[in-house]
Amino acid sequence: MIIKCCGINNPESIRSLAALGLDLMGFIFWNGTARSALQLDPAVLDVLPVTMGRVGVFVNEDCKVILPVAGNYGLSHVQLHGQESPEVCTRIHCTGLKVIKAFPVACAEDLNAVSRYEGSCDYYLFDTKSILPGGSGMQYDWSLLKHYKGTTPFLLSGGIGPEDAQRIIRVRHPHLAGIDINSKFETAPGVKDVALIRQFIKEINQY
Repeated sequence: MIIKCCGINNPESIRSLAALGLDLMGFIFWNGTARSALQLDPAVLDVLPVTMGRVGVFVNEDCKVILPVAGNYGLSHVQLHGQESPEVCTRIHCTGLKVIKAFPVACAEDLNAVSRYEGSCDYYLFDTKSILPGGSGMQYDWSLLKHYKGTTPFLLSGGIGPEDAQRIIRVRHPHLAGIDINSKFETAPGVKDVALIRQFIKEINQY
């Protein structure tokens, strides 16, 4: 199971998390959150192992902005967390970057609506629908996932906390590829509780 930790902008957290065996580490390049990494020195990411994917999160941003940031930070993935079209996803994917498209979920219709993105993304990310694009700390009803009938693998997101390890393992869907954790593992916005994440990974890997 892929484990992605997102919303990190603190160099100490990055250094500490580098050794935990995460699959993906996410950095938010959007000014609308206290977790923004726009001021993060790219050199800080040099501590990350080559096996750990670097994900840049963008919200309704132009490709002319996304691609230079991706190059500057050595991103392997771009996560689109706004109303980006399938054409934008395809354009970014054609540059060699992997694309994660986030979708807000509150009802079955939200999962049916993703079908037009099939073939343009490497992963979907199903997050809780809220006023903000993400990081609400709220969970949606995971039983809704049964309504997703596509073939693109997805990451489960939205308010996942340390107590959810066993619930996650019980989620049965042929295209569940992994999980995305964020606000429930923080001591402050952008600063992660490394000990809590270490224990969570241990629990996930036991199942």
